[in-house]
Amino acid sequence: MKAEILVVDDQEAIRHFISRFLIEEDKYEVSTAANGAEALERFDATSPDLVILDLKLPDMSGLKVLEEMRRRDTEATVIIITAFGQIETAVTAMRLGAEDFITKPVILDQLLLSIERVLQKKQMAIEVNFHRKRLREQYQFDKIIGNCDRMKAVHRIVDQVAKSSATSVLIEGESGTGKELIAHIVHHKSARADQPFMDINCASLPETLLEAELFGYEKGAFTDAKAQKKGLIELADGGTLFLDEIGEMSPASQVKLLRVLERMVFKRVGGTKDISVDVRIISATNRDLRQMVADGLFRQDLYYRLKVVPILLPPLRERGKDIIMLAKYFLGVFNKAFNKNFQRITPGAEQLFLQYRWPGNIRELKNLLERTVLLEDGEEVRRSMLHDLRVDGQGQASGIVGTLDEILRNDIRPEGILFNEIIREIEKSLILKALTETNWNQSETAALLNIKRDKLRYRMKLYDLKRDDGHGDDPDQE
Repeated sequence: MKAEILVVDDQEAIRHFISRFLIEEDKYEVSTAANGAEALERFDATSPDLVILDLKLPDMSGLKVLEEMRRRDTEATVIIITAFGQIETAVTAMRLGAEDFITKPVILDQLLLSIERVLQKKQMAIEVNFHRKRLREQYQFDKIIGNCDRMKAVHRIVDQVAKSSATSVLIEGESGTGKELIAHIVHHKSARADQPFMDINCASLPETLLEAELFGYEKGAFTDAKAQKKGLIELADGGTLFLDEIGEMSPASQVKLLRVLERMVFKRVGGTKDISVDVRIISATNRDLRQMVADGLFRQDLYYRLKVVPILLPPLRERGKDIIMLAKYFLGVFNKAFNKNFQRITPGAEQLFLQYRWPGNIRELKNLLERTVLLEDGEEVRRSMLHDLRVDGQGQASGIVGTLDEILRNDIRPEGILFNEIIREIEKSLILKALTETNWNQSETAALLNIKRDKLRYRMKLYDLKRDDGHGDDPDQE
């Protein structure tokens, strides 16, 4: 689609000269106006992408036309044409919102470069605003699904903290309870919403790389530092930094983060200059930081700095009927994604949802509904479709491994079995049992299972097996 340009000048020769040149570029639709009143009339009628405006018009000043255009449309994009002696006026026009100015006599190549630069800048702004709008829609309060008392309390706290100037928020809860979603909502509902949201998983990088990512580094700070690099704290200035799995941060990094929270200043790695920032730090953990403090594994002063506003997300198994609400929500999401037509969840399936313990919380429920909608057909999600969920005689969900004995003692059901998933769950359970018996000593665990330690580590990463008792890392790595 061609960009629409309005050329405003009282001299017919200049209007013709510019408009013909732009039309021959074959990228623009061009209209013209000879005075301010005509320019405003055409501006209202055509909503041009760009206005090329002469400052000297017979009926009103170009500044007045500019002000009026910007009043009618705050996004109006204007390039000023000015005589050499009107440079000061052109500077005033820039303060009023003009994007650029060109002096007479107009050099067409210079004008074309200005037009292309200004239109490119405008297109980028449109795209940024579009993505910001999408993000705000994605992270509205209605994405916090649930009516149980504990989630209502979470909703109230999130609302309050989003409106406040509090710089630190600590989100606690089991893996899969929605901590990252809450962090995004706090940011996008706050006054910082138009500023950056930067995030990092503190468990995903070794200490030296984590510090380089957070604080940045100066050229020559280490072997591969061939140029200066800004860190996430600096990039998040004015906005929000989300530190996921904060409990995995090393003691040295904890000290440096504490300084940022206390003074809002830091130094790049290898740097000597203090850099000041204004950033809200939202941290999240599935570990018991209070216990880690008691065990000397996490700094007490940092803990209290992070926990200015605490948000505790309950596990899914404690949210009652919220489980059904979430299941219906995900059913709608994946109906649309996979072009399916599931209308309801049967009472039997709902009962199973409520009985199951959901060790993976909302993430597990979401994955189950995605898999079910993708692989099954019909209008109802029935209990028989939920192959992954099994409940033992005491009414406790035992998971897919609990069906192995039943499968071996009886004929295989006509609908078949989920062979790969059963094998994965058996392997995961055996590794977890061995880890528990060896107090998470990887060398002893590998010996118990008669596998190599590298293979054990690979499987632990594959199944996301991490100890959550607050006692730190594998003893034989120290």
